Amino acid sequence: MKVSFSLTICYVFTFLAFRILTATAADTLAANNTLKDGQTLVSSGQRFEFGFFSLRNSSHRYLGIWYKNIDPFTVVWVANRDNPITSSSGSLVFNHQGSLSLYNGTVFIWFVNVSRVLNNPIFQLLDNGNLVLTDDSGDYIWESFDYITDTLLPDMKLGWNLKTGLKRNMTSWLATDDPATGEFTFSLDPPEAPELVLRKGNQKEYRWGPWDGVRFSGSDELRSNPVYTPEFNSSREEIYYTFKVVDSSILSRFVVTPQGLLQYLTWTNHSNGWATMVTLQRDSCDRYESCGPYGKCYTDVPNCRCLSGFTPKSPENWRLIDWSDGCVRKRNLDCENDGFVKYERMKLPDNSRLVTNRNFSLSLEECEAECLKNCSCMAYTRIDIHGNGGDCVTWFGDLVDMKYFSNGGNNLYIRMARAELDAIADAKRKKQVRVAVLTTTSIVLGMLLGVIGWRIFLKRKAKRRAGTEDNSYRDINDETQEEDLELPLFELDVVSAATNKFSFERKIGEGGFGPVYQGVLPTGQEIAVKRLSQNSGQGLREFKNEVILISKLQHRNLVKLLGCCIQREERMLIYEYQSNKSLDHFLFDKTRRKFFIWKKRFDIVIGIARGLLYLHQDSRVRIIHRDLKASNILLDDEMNPKISDFGIARIFGEQTQERTKRVIGTYGYMSPEYAMSGHFSMKSDVFSYGVLVLEIVSGKKNWGFYHPDHDLNLLGHSWKLWNEGKPLELMDELMEGTFSEKEVVRCIQVGLLCVQQRVEDRPTMSSVLLMFSNESMIVPQPKEPGFLTEISSCGDTSSSVNNLYTANEVTITDLSGR
Repeated sequence: MKVSFSLTICYVFTFLAFRILTATAADTLAANNTLKDGQTLVSSGQRFEFGFFSLRNSSHRYLGIWYKNIDPFTVVWVANRDNPITSSSGSLVFNHQGSLSLYNGTVFIWFVNVSRVLNNPIFQLLDNGNLVLTDDSGDYIWESFDYITDTLLPDMKLGWNLKTGLKRNMTSWLATDDPATGEFTFSLDPPEAPELVLRKGNQKEYRWGPWDGVRFSGSDELRSNPVYTPEFNSSREEIYYTFKVVDSSILSRFVVTPQGLLQYLTWTNHSNGWATMVTLQRDSCDRYESCGPYGKCYTDVPNCRCLSGFTPKSPENWRLIDWSDGCVRKRNLDCENDGFVKYERMKLPDNSRLVTNRNFSLSLEECEAECLKNCSCMAYTRIDIHGNGGDCVTWFGDLVDMKYFSNGGNNLYIRMARAELDAIADAKRKKQVRVAVLTTTSIVLGMLLGVIGWRIFLKRKAKRRAGTEDNSYRDINDETQEEDLELPLFELDVVSAATNKFSFERKIGEGGFGPVYQGVLPTGQEIAVKRLSQNSGQGLREFKNEVILISKLQHRNLVKLLGCCIQREERMLIYEYQSNKSLDHFLFDKTRRKFFIWKKRFDIVIGIARGLLYLHQDSRVRIIHRDLKASNILLDDEMNPKISDFGIARIFGEQTQERTKRVIGTYGYMSPEYAMSGHFSMKSDVFSYGVLVLEIVSGKKNWGFYHPDHDLNLLGHSWKLWNEGKPLELMDELMEGTFSEKEVVRCIQVGLLCVQQRVEDRPTMSSVLLMFSNESMIVPQPKEPGFLTEISSCGDTSSSVNNLYTANEVTITDLSGR
């Protein structure tokens, strides 16, 4: 009898242990079971885990899903994000009917209800991260993928279920350690002409769309690439966006951060961390309606320009870099005689309408006719939204949120008055005449130069035969080859393979010279390839100049040139890759600069100074950079600064100053003597360095700086605060962490010394480093800076500059990152 009782107890404990083990180690929870705090479900492939968790030092408990065996702890879904459990008494009760109820002790806080009777219901965590409720039918009665929080996993659907009315959106966390509903929502809307929208509350912050059959207009980042493939589905039952990974072993996720950034992340085993593959917000043009109605945004300077046939509604505001009023037509429409002008490479405007249903397609001509019928129709285009070959899309009212792309984009046909169309046609005819005249002239000159060249060739041949060849004569190609002997030459095939044939996904920036690509050599070394565009205004002279100069330079604060490629029409520079991009990528971004602590900023200030000192004094040749700016300071893995872009640098002799008729530089960084009269020296670089120092301290750009109480630029504002005895007010208000007030004030003081109006008042770079390194040194009081206000209108950069500096040839570069 005792033996029988013991066996019974043993069986009971064995059965209970089995049930607990089933609830805590398996991927399913059967009906009539409870998942308690401390127990978890683990997906069959050991990729995801479901259960109760806390964040950091918080005592709040949440029910959710996270990646298993990954550090840092990464949550992808939360059930009770706005109703945390205050103790470890949480439990998820799964009854025999298939309903799920979450309790905080005895208090009910969350549930999944079912509308029909289920046969043998089970609750299962799948290996793709989806938590599903199913039964013998095999159908998903409920699934967590339908209730997205801040994370979109592969196969999750962002969009609409038109049959049930369910809308799947992403919503940010309130903070990094608080999963409560945050400010930002990322959604696909509306169903008719779907586009991606990021909102802060009810306000649109960013927009990409509508879908054109390949991508959402204005979002080249979401195209197919070697890592993932985006998918868009449009049917009568569902309209959604999702993505699939090319390699199922790769962990990846798409998130909306508490700061409103949209990022695609992948897990890298070699660094044991999440790597950001894509950030949708690339530049200021991505911000919603940044240029107002009929304004077109560019990534260079100025950002906003009116479409052809339009003019700023408020010229004064545009001069002050306030583009919100947008543009108005130069000539009014009259409806009857209007036509359309084609604009290429555009991000399509907001508020589009679909003319026909998904089963009926119109040609481009038919779409134009439909728009002409309605006097309120302002634009049209034809894109393939529903996979039917092409949908006619129209716009009514003002056109807003447009952007120009140097590559990509869509065609947009905008309604114009007949007088405007006639003016455009007349200008086109005049251009054709000019081109014909220039072509004829070029042909004649080419023939003439050919004859002269042939005669020179015959003379040289005759001299060689007579043994009287002039050894001082060298062909420019021979000279280039001779000067390039110190630098490795890369084959075009090698560079092309390293950059995946210069694919868009490998493009990391673009400047006046052309695009820059990230690549990987067969040795595994990462490189940055600067490819000279055939349309570049800089050309072979600047390319050759950069090769010759930088090949002679070796310093830890200068970017390292690994070699070059000169083959057929290609001209490329091969640099060491800098993973943290350029200084302006951090300094002028509200999110990134928040974590750009003072110590790192000060280290960058010192590093740039050391690099400049080497150029001015310690290198084999004395060099003036002439284009020192935030986008030309690259940052390596440890955020060490490296001066880059020597395309317009000059070797400097023993003289103290030179003069050029070709003024090249960037608004906000050029010294007064260089901008006004073409005089440049080492002190010109010192001025640019001083501007950089004040920008690093403040987190603000000198060019385009705005303050409600005055019209001064950043230099003028800094000078004003210095004279008022309030220099610390210049410090970036977004910067977190501790800092030395004495160090900050000295930085501001040195920065103001560097931007003084008079050349002779500015310190040398050796003096700058001495002032930073010797705390006991008495630093002079600065005098008034040069260019206290903006030097020109913002409305038309090129014309403003040429009016000011009629004696010089002027080239103004943009402020975009390299």
